[in-house]
Amino acid sequence: MIETETFDLNESELYIGFVGGGALAESVINGIRGNLVPSTNIFVSEHRRKRCTELSSRYRVNATVGVDSFIDKVKILLLAVKPKDAPAALAEIRNKITLNTIIVSVIAGLKLELLEKFFPHNAVVRAMPNVPILVAEGMTAYTVNSKTMGGDKKLVEQFWSSIGRTIEIEERFLDAVTGLSGSGPAYAFLMIDALADGGVAAGLPRPAAIELAAQTLLGAAKMVLETGEHPAALRDRVTSPAGTTIEGVRVLERQGVRSALIEAVMAATDKSRILGGN
Repeated sequence: MIETETFDLNESELYIGFVGGGALAESVINGIRGNLVPSTNIFVSEHRRKRCTELSSRYRVNATVGVDSFIDKVKILLLAVKPKDAPAALAEIRNKITLNTIIVSVIAGLKLELLEKFFPHNAVVRAMPNVPILVAEGMTAYTVNSKTMGGDKKLVEQFWSSIGRTIEIEERFLDAVTGLSGSGPAYAFLMIDALADGGVAAGLPRPAAIELAAQTLLGAAKMVLETGEHPAALRDRVTSPAGTTIEGVRVLERQGVRSALIEAVMAATDKSRILGGN
């Protein structure tokens, strides 16, 4: 274990490292570059040299095969390898990190307990972001170990908040988070596609129907988040007696759309538990 001086955001630049350069890491990189940190402060370790070249060219980040060139410089080290590659990756870096490095894992199913066996002296965070981090509108739930306190915890919050909303949650709820917000964008994409199909069936051109459907979901979501009102109360606002909306709502209820969405979240949660060995 390498020891360094205490990191101070007021006196030092923030450097962020990635172990793994796949799709999820790329989404995070795209969200934080120029937002939280400049591209030159982002370092990526990826075993595929061609992928390193792609990331360097596309985002102007520092991408290399191996961690040795940056492992002792970064304040946040984000682990984004596939679960099957995790043991080897963790074993490779465990004795190279500094004591004040924050370990942030987005590896599916990898619990804090196991991470702490590799990094017993570090602040360790397990996070579950979703795909919209690509456009800085993600939803990330995270849980921390007992060593993640004070400035480190604030920095973790700042990191994920720079690419969307974030919530701290108990680790035992992360499978449910996976079933809801982790898989949720797919449900939303399906709904946008279906609503657009309905618009086309009603006579709208396809591009207009997609834009209308997407912005409608975006606006409705924003109302929920910014007003703090219950979704049912907001629905009642646009559901006039004997009007068009109640006719549509009646069809959705009759077809079991509400129940289908509930069951989708539950099924995805159960699958997450199986994959994580819970």
